Amino acid sequence: MSSELPLVTVIIPTRPGEDEPRALHAVQSLDYPRDRVEVIVARGRQPSVQRNTALRAAHGEFIYFLDDDSLPQPGNLRRAWEQFKDAKVAMLGGPNLCPPEAPLLEQVFAVVLSSLLAFGPSRARYHSVGAIRATSEKELILCNLMARRAPVIALAGFDEALYPNEENALMDDLQKQGNKLLYDPQFIAYRRPRPTFTAFCKMLMTYGRGRAEQFRLHPTPGSALNLVPPLFCVYLVLVPTLAWRFPLGLWPLAAYALAVLGQTMASVSHHGLGRSLLASPLLVLTHVFYGLGFWRGLFTRLKPAGEKPAMEVTLETAGLKE
Repeated sequence: MSSELPLVTVIIPTRPGEDEPRALHAVQSLDYPRDRVEVIVARGRQPSVQRNTALRAAHGEFIYFLDDDSLPQPGNLRRAWEQFKDAKVAMLGGPNLCPPEAPLLEQVFAVVLSSLLAFGPSRARYHSVGAIRATSEKELILCNLMARRAPVIALAGFDEALYPNEENALMDDLQKQGNKLLYDPQFIAYRRPRPTFTAFCKMLMTYGRGRAEQFRLHPTPGSALNLVPPLFCVYLVLVPTLAWRFPLGLWPLAAYALAVLGQTMASVSHHGLGRSLLASPLLVLTHVFYGLGFWRGLFTRLKPAGEKPAMEVTLETAGLKE
């Protein structure tokens, strides 16, 4: 019976003046009782603020966070509910996958995003990896994430001084309080990668900046791996000097080249030879642009939420159509 299922609020942030979000149309296909789903579209210009505003207005015991272009699979809510029967589970997420009909360039970007060399454990955000398991913020992503509302509200929601990486800091805090995070490789939403090379590189720099800002505000041992790309950038700057005075210092570069070759070969079985070869140079650029973004994020001026000007957010509430 529908009364036995919890009320779920779907929160979709989008820009003012944008057309109806694609996610809103996809939500109508969710296999869940119509009267047990509330949908809130939060229009504004800062997603952390938008999500927090919608979170405070939500009535659902559980919150399903989607980006405005996320296309969740119909069975996601019922699938997640089976795991949330464990009261210690505070969040559950899964990958956002590139749709098979996406243009070739976007499919190449998807190869990079799902590669171990480029994104480490975070590749699980873009590729179905393994089985359902307890996890950390490294494998979960906010464009396809379901949460128990009470513990999130108890922590005052997302840190509005952060964007992106606001969800990563929140997940760290949830785990510190003894809550459990789960990754489900079949809890899937489809979402297209960035459409152009310039947009993809900008995204990488934004990810690097966001991680550095998170590290400054919420330092955790889990961020240690993210120091590798910025250090790699420093190493590349020193390569001309090393080549002239310390030739042995080039050995790490040779090892890195072998790693790129190995990742390219490993990608062939999942993505084919052509897309894997096209993605190969982007593996290097991923580390470079992420590293540059990280260096930038170490020196940005962070304003606490209380010092920021109030941002207007408009909420549009709906339900699933009969």
